[in-house]
Amino acid sequence: MKSVIVVGAGIWGSSLALRLAETGWRVTLVEQHRPGHVRQASAGETRLLRCAHGDDTWYARLAWQAKDGWRRLGERAGEELYLEAGMVWFARTPDGWEHASAQVLKNLDIPCDVLDAADGGRFFPDYRGDDLSFLLWEPHAGVIRARRATQVTARLAQAAGARLIRARATPVPGAAAVEVDGEVRHADRVVWACGAWLPSLFDGLPITVTKQDTLHFAVPREWSLPETPAWVDHGASAYGHGDVDGTGMKATSDQEGRPYEPEHGERVVDPASVEQAHAYLRRRFPALAGAPVLFSQVCQYALTPDAEWLLTEASPGVWLLGGDSGHGFKHAPALAGYVAGVLDGEYGPEPRFGMRERAPSRGLRTSGQAG
Repeated sequence: MKSVIVVGAGIWGSSLALRLAETGWRVTLVEQHRPGHVRQASAGETRLLRCAHGDDTWYARLAWQAKDGWRRLGERAGEELYLEAGMVWFARTPDGWEHASAQVLKNLDIPCDVLDAADGGRFFPDYRGDDLSFLLWEPHAGVIRARRATQVTARLAQAAGARLIRARATPVPGAAAVEVDGEVRHADRVVWACGAWLPSLFDGLPITVTKQDTLHFAVPREWSLPETPAWVDHGASAYGHGDVDGTGMKATSDQEGRPYEPEHGERVVDPASVEQAHAYLRRRFPALAGAPVLFSQVCQYALTPDAEWLLTEASPGVWLLGGDSGHGFKHAPALAGYVAGVLDGEYGPEPRFGMRERAPSRGLRTSGQAG
């Protein structure tokens, strides 16, 4: 039986542990806190699932596969983890990112519709779209209960045979091993999937960590999901969705925050983030101009310059999986299968995920906490 140690029980690590345990691997999952703890980027209350990725087909196809994976996971857990409420993209130009996305989705037979900007009234109780060129509607997009999904995935991994160890792990140079509480543990493969902690453990990674404030507002009941769908304004770096589980309507920014230390950084949102979100509500949904903040949370991005993920073998048997760049959560069930194939030696990782020179790009991330 092949053995693997997965370090990090966020959604990527837990999903991989579940997949490997179910396919015959002996799995050890190491997490210094509890799966779904609030320091994890995976522990935000919600993440969006959308297939639009500009002109990129690889991520769009993987997101479409992941959608069914989330449904199956919810069925196994006996609870609804994925809420298919649809998503509206606010397109500011006729030939920009949303136009490219629509072409890719149509080529992949992923349902979408290009609508007139005035059609926003079909989706929102109050809406102003005079600055928009058109709307892109993804009917099968939606919202994942992110923190709960992370906890469920880790629990299912343990039920499938994965052993969860609560401890801090450190690398063992030159070996497929980790040191945990003074003990060196070896395995056939070690996968470091520890999110924002990864660049502090391995030098030279193309990953920076930034503070990202998320905001939810108290709104009338007609602004709840699924009556009010998810939405993204790529040009304004804004996104959100209707109220889920009474936490309020999410309306927040995708702009990269300041550098952040995930373990000890203060988790209080900045006043400027609140004002920025209020300004967007006033512009797009005027009826919500005075909506008070109901719930707020600080998360973080583990960003690569080009928003492409990192999947590379640092040394024989030691794999680094990270740099989710704010758009990785939604892919987790399908990504776990892809990474499992790499670990099994069925194929090598995509060159795009390697240690290489990376030019800055924002096109893939588009509304990062959107998943």
